[in-house]
Amino acid sequence: MLVIGELINGMYKAVGKAISERDKAVIEKIAGEQVAAGAGMLDVNTGPYEKNPKDAMKWLVETIQGACDVPLSLDSTKADVIEEGLKLVKKKAMINSTNADDEKLNTILPLAKKYNTSLIALTMDKKGIPRDKHERMEHAVKIITKCQEAGFDLNDLYLDPIILPVNVAQAQGAEVLESIKEFKLLCTPAPKTVVGLSNASQGTKQRPLINRVYLVMAIANGLTAAIMDPLDKDLMDAAITAELVLNKNIYCDSFLSAYRKK
Repeated sequence: MLVIGELINGMYKAVGKAISERDKAVIEKIAGEQVAAGAGMLDVNTGPYEKNPKDAMKWLVETIQGACDVPLSLDSTKADVIEEGLKLVKKKAMINSTNADDEKLNTILPLAKKYNTSLIALTMDKKGIPRDKHERMEHAVKIITKCQEAGFDLNDLYLDPIILPVNVAQAQGAEVLESIKEFKLLCTPAPKTVVGLSNASQGTKQRPLINRVYLVMAIANGLTAAIMDPLDKDLMDAAITAELVLNKNIYCDSFLSAYRKK
């Protein structure tokens, strides 16, 4: 499973401060720690309060790439902010994200093709979060169709079924897990899947436990990638062990340390 480190996000107070003050040391430390903990990609988000997000995105990309040799997932609601980062990336990047809305797809898909990126697509449109797996499937079909029509490689598509907090939308948990499983039946090659894991526990008092259990269940249903906190050692150990039990990794007595290094 691809672990996408979530911690370089301007919504976090310390990160937002580091971005506004252009403090390289803070960003380099967070980036390096995530990679050392097992992240295979880093999500990069300037945050909602940055006054000049284009410049901030360029600065973040340059700073992170100066410290780490991993691909980046450029995360913004604004296509022009994402493109500023894409101009500078050294490795194949990911765009986070589009959704099933026509206007959004018609903007982001050409960008993904132009820069040969992977793409996260949220299975929703401007009407809001889907109510059940059936609505998620409808959005997924539309996204896949649009990608095929645009000549976008489905191997680079990551469908996001959109996790909601368990304390306010408990029934949605099972709907998301079913969606992850059924998305893989929609086309060949099967689309990859990704979740923003921390959303599951937002506002709860047992965040690490909820994240850990949800991740294991999602992996069992075929999850391909997760935007998550790689510094949570128990969470990373759970992911490694889940893949071991599913026969995706070879057992050895030191499998945790072996696959964390991998």
